[in-house]
Amino acid sequence: MVAVWISPDSDQRVYLIPDQSDGNAVLDWLVTQALPEYVPGAMRRARSPHFVDPALQTAAETVARQALKALEASYAVEHARLESELQKAKAEAEPVRYGLFYGTGDELEDAVATVLRAAGFATVNLDDELGDSKSADLLATYGSEVQMIEVKSAAGNASEKLVGALERHLSTWPILRPHQPVGAGVLVVNHQYRKDPHDRSAQVYERREFVDSLKVVVLSSRDLFTWWAACDWPAIRKAVLGTTPAAPPSAAVTPPPLDLGDRPESRKLRWPWSRGG
Repeated sequence: MVAVWISPDSDQRVYLIPDQSDGNAVLDWLVTQALPEYVPGAMRRARSPHFVDPALQTAAETVARQALKALEASYAVEHARLESELQKAKAEAEPVRYGLFYGTGDELEDAVATVLRAAGFATVNLDDELGDSKSADLLATYGSEVQMIEVKSAAGNASEKLVGALERHLSTWPILRPHQPVGAGVLVVNHQYRKDPHDRSAQVYERREFVDSLKVVVLSSRDLFTWWAACDWPAIRKAVLGTTPAAPPSAAVTPPPLDLGDRPESRKLRWPWSRGG
């Protein structure tokens, strides 16, 4: 870390260098960068090999140096383009990644809905349509197949009672929407969300007797993230529907990996650096 003072006429440059700096590093910078840039005449008078006089170069030197400059310029442009793409991809991915791994409530529901839409499902937020707690969280439609999606989170191990909540919603659905049957139910759980994702158990439920008795699909939000991050839309559809469905007639184009546009305005994502505590 250094500081530089430049005179008002720009004819003087004074550098402040920290005490005990590596003298060889300072001299190398002075000879190879500072003097050629700001005092080229001194390099010429000293006949320094680091000074390059374009008028005294051979054709081969000129061609090679120009090619090198063109390569550096091209690299700078391509690096800027790729850096911009990376920042855009990160901005799009972070709400979903954070929601699936650490989210609860609306934040987690929004992330799950985004993943489902990316896989080609049309989603409806049932809390918005029917009111809170009247039914499950989402309705996911793919072609003629309709699934009820319940989204839950658990700081520790997921309670087996979460399955019962989804089963109750399935049993009351015909009363709420008798004209719109659903095929089955899917429980998506962000379990052990206080742990690092790599330290969490692979399965939401591990008690074999309970797992064998399940009549609904149970998915971890981490599994959804893994498929979403790899753009493995068939895996998501198979997991949610229990089969490998045929593409609906309207699905002529593979859906984009992200669609953050139809989130209700009143529902905001919370970011890790804005959380209290």
